[in-house]
Amino acid sequence: MRRVALQYSYRQLQDRHTGQPILPSGRCQPATRAPLRAAVRRNSSKKRMQLDMSRPVPPSRARQRILELIKQQGPQDAQSLASQLRVSTMAVRQHLYALQSSKLVEYVEQTRRIGRPAKVWKLTTAADVFFPDAHAALAVDLVESLIAAVGQEGMERVVKARARRQIEGYRETIPQRASLRRRLQKLAALRTREGYMAEVEPRADGSFLLVENHCPICAAASACTGLCAAELEVFQQVLGPDVAVERHEHILEGQRRCAYEVRASTRCVQP
Repeated sequence: MRRVALQYSYRQLQDRHTGQPILPSGRCQPATRAPLRAAVRRNSSKKRMQLDMSRPVPPSRARQRILELIKQQGPQDAQSLASQLRVSTMAVRQHLYALQSSKLVEYVEQTRRIGRPAKVWKLTTAADVFFPDAHAALAVDLVESLIAAVGQEGMERVVKARARRQIEGYRETIPQRASLRRRLQKLAALRTREGYMAEVEPRADGSFLLVENHCPICAAASACTGLCAAELEVFQQVLGPDVAVERHEHILEGQRRCAYEVRASTRCVQP
């Protein structure tokens, strides 16, 4: 017992010059990077978990099958699902509660002739991401159909009309007399709500970088580049005449994000 205590006390000693632990022999133990690597891995895992919290977790095969059955046949109780999956009702209930915690399903109580009300489960809108989605293809098809029907000039009028609606909507929320930083923060919040994952980065020279890490209309913008060009005009009009906006990075050009330099100036907007 005493030997253990002595060994423990030796491990607490450190060389005052190097900060390295001193072994019972009096030699300094070389610093190891293993604890540092482990800490980095733990921190990285925590960050990944925090980033993924907003995304629905892909369900297991059994839970995916439950989602498919409810999608195809409508709301069902656990007993009906269990009979189709050929598993116990308890097992299905566990899967349903797990899906509920991920906000993929919800239930309503339905009165039965005998016994307590039954929980009838249905899908939430969050479950839509686990089923085929043709919105991107539809957007491209609509853009191409519009151009074929009304011509390029007609499409430009449509893009300008959309831009005007955006400007009107943003101006209702963004205070025109606020500081440039405040106006940008409000604009970034609105764009994030629309799916652009926007943020504002202050720069050393007093300017700002408005960053959009995602483009929810990328498919449509690829078919009609006028949508991207209109964004510059929208930002300029919303932020005010004392502001200049210049795009530095562009997702459609192969970069990972769209980034706009914004500075207090009377310069014209540049693409």
